[in-house]
Amino acid sequence: MKGLIQRVSHANVVVAGEEVGAIEQGILLLLGIEKDDGKEQADKLLDKLLKYRIFSDEQERMNLSVSDIEGGVLAISQFTLAAETKKGLRPGFSTAKPPAEAEELYNYFVSRLQEKHQGKVATGEFGADMKVSLCNDGPVTFMLEV
Repeated sequence: MKGLIQRVSHANVVVAGEEVGAIEQGILLLLGIEKDDGKEQADKLLDKLLKYRIFSDEQERMNLSVSDIEGGVLAISQFTLAAETKKGLRPGFSTAKPPAEAEELYNYFVSRLQEKHQGKVATGEFGADMKVSLCNDGPVTFMLEV
């Protein structure tokens, strides 16, 4: 399971011309689900996401997590993060979890995120053509893998 996180001052997602999710300061999470991922990987990534220290403290050091600042999390399913890109000039997707299973695990991840996080939680729409906009604060971007 891969989570590309970006520290944002705001972010939103639009589907079919309608905004379906938005946050102010927090994390935009692009979530890639691979074939062998399950609830154990989802729980580990969620724990890491909520505790990962990428927000500045009073000394301008990255010492605070999204939980510490009670920031928002915008979680977007990102099928292409599971792509194989080492060979050739076209991505392969044999390592991605099949869509129905990936959607089930994505929904599990989001429900656990909503239970555990006190800040605002927003999402995109699984499998939809989404337009994601953000203001990357820093820029600060990390790939979390479990």
